[in-house]
Amino acid sequence: MEITLHRKVALVNSPIFLDAGPLGMIAHPKPNPQIADWYKRIVGGGCEIYVAEISDYEVRRSFLHRGPDLKKALARLNELKEELNYLPLSTAQMLKAAELWADSRRKGQPTSDPKALDCDVILAAQAQSVSVDAIVATNNIKHLARFVDARHWKDITAEDCMNLPLE
Repeated sequence: MEITLHRKVALVNSPIFLDAGPLGMIAHPKPNPQIADWYKRIVGGGCEIYVAEISDYEVRRSFLHRGPDLKKALARLNELKEELNYLPLSTAQMLKAAELWADSRRKGQPTSDPKALDCDVILAAQAQSVSVDAIVATNNIKHLARFVDARHWKDITAEDCMNLPLE
């Protein structure tokens, strides 16, 4: 009798991080039907979705600045933090963001004004801290794609985040 050796392969999912653009559109009291349908498909498909604290900050400050008319949007943003995986900022993530920021500047590829708080590198560092396979759902691929797998939210399907072989 011959014994066949089988290579053991674990399966891992690619988490999806919501950049401020898609997060704000989902949290809006009247989201456009396209983002609402996409969100339902992704959630229904069993994807692991994250709200990074930096994305929450960007969306929240915008809603607060626009005034009390967006009370429902703030409430929905709070609900999303409970429904999804909320990832608070950590010192390690901020140290990684500083590295990403400095590396991109040394290469002559800055992602923001030198005096600006660069939310893209902070989001990238948060995503990297969870998984090297993380996907960032965004409206602005250009800056984020330097650091992580960034895709326009319309181009991400539930299949994109499911069952990657981990060897």
